[in-house]
Amino acid sequence: MDILFLGGTGFFGIHTVKQLLKEGHQITLATRGITKGPFGDEVRRIVLERTDKESLATALAGKKYDLVCDNLVFCSNDIRYLLDVVETKRYVYVSTIAVYDEDLQFDMPESHFDPLTHPLKWCDRNELPYGESKRQAECAVFQKYAHIPSAALRLPYVIGEDDYTKRLFFYIDHIVNEKPMYIDNINEKISFIDSREAGAFLAWAVAKDSLTGPINGANAGSLSLQEIINYVEEKTNKKAILDKNAEPAPYNERLAFSTSVKRAKELGFEFTDLSEWFYQLLDRYIEISKE
Repeated sequence: MDILFLGGTGFFGIHTVKQLLKEGHQITLATRGITKGPFGDEVRRIVLERTDKESLATALAGKKYDLVCDNLVFCSNDIRYLLDVVETKRYVYVSTIAVYDEDLQFDMPESHFDPLTHPLKWCDRNELPYGESKRQAECAVFQKYAHIPSAALRLPYVIGEDDYTKRLFFYIDHIVNEKPMYIDNINEKISFIDSREAGAFLAWAVAKDSLTGPINGANAGSLSLQEIINYVEEKTNKKAILDKNAEPAPYNERLAFSTSVKRAKELGFEFTDLSEWFYQLLDRYIEISKE
């Protein structure tokens, strides 16, 4: 396939692009041109600003692709500015479990948020709260652009040694280096997905021609911050310093949740269990924190 990939030079997008190249697809990366990624001349390149309507129109007007894979969507106008100018047979993009934020539960199926019945509002980034902004992106895809077969991958926190956000690393670093932190949800169970698995899931979704609609992705199992802290304390013989006046932790205010990945499994994608790799990542974060 001839694929336009928005993003792809950082984090789990790199894993996706590597897999798609391995499968023989022709990839055109659309980025700001700041980060090249590890692909050299294996890919074509377009320079644009994802949030700028005129930049997208100038760079993509008249372009045709078999599929557009988008790793940079945050709001409904992101969808409109792109799909109004580029011609594609199919569209696959990365959404988030934040679309469920209004009613978090355990084992939530995709039907827990229906983008076809939620009122569509056109908005720019940071105009609405994050969860609502991401809901509006889905509404735009499945209401306004229903004529384009599309899939939205709803992912939880993506983590890995290559995680540029360093949100999970924050907790380990503060324990190892005895820095106080403020945590307001220490017993809430949180879901994650490994960055390599997120990349593989996105590549799978791209190749799955019949896949349309929202689909959840997550590693099996969930952990509380207390469980993570207990592990790090035991491995390092240091105690977490918890202080309400200290620096707020990145996952604060996040309530317990998990999503059902039954649909993905039925369609042929198997997620690994969190326990198979999570503690190895914590061990690596401990090592890095000591450097």
